[in-house]
Amino acid sequence: MNNLALTEIVICTTCRMAGTPREHTADGLNLLETVQEALLEAEGEAETGVGVRVRGQACLSGCNRACTLAFQAAGKQTYYFGDLSCDAETAAHVLACARLHQCSADGTLERKDRPERLRNGILGRLPALGTARDHL
Repeated sequence: MNNLALTEIVICTTCRMAGTPREHTADGLNLLETVQEALLEAEGEAETGVGVRVRGQACLSGCNRACTLAFQAAGKQTYYFGDLSCDAETAAHVLACARLHQCSADGTLERKDRPERLRNGILGRLPALGTARDHL
């Protein structure tokens, strides 16, 4: 494994699109499973999955912007996205964006460089712990 920080994709498992009945599987859980499957497939095809981990988290408090996820890594900016679909194309874009985050020195994800489905829907960007500066 290279010496770049591990990027973790944290996916809300309780996100539901508006109108999705509670008795149906949460859209966020479907997104998590789709991303996990895409990661396993990418690793099997010898694409780089190294340096990327996926985990679910109950409620990321983006309920009005379901489905949500975050990219985070030690010493890097955290990005939080919403309004995502839970399909295979989105999963591929999520993994591509995670690799960009993993390869970036500080976690910066320029809009123009992000895969199409992650160019919009950004809910927040947080500085890496201990690197924030006051700008007046």
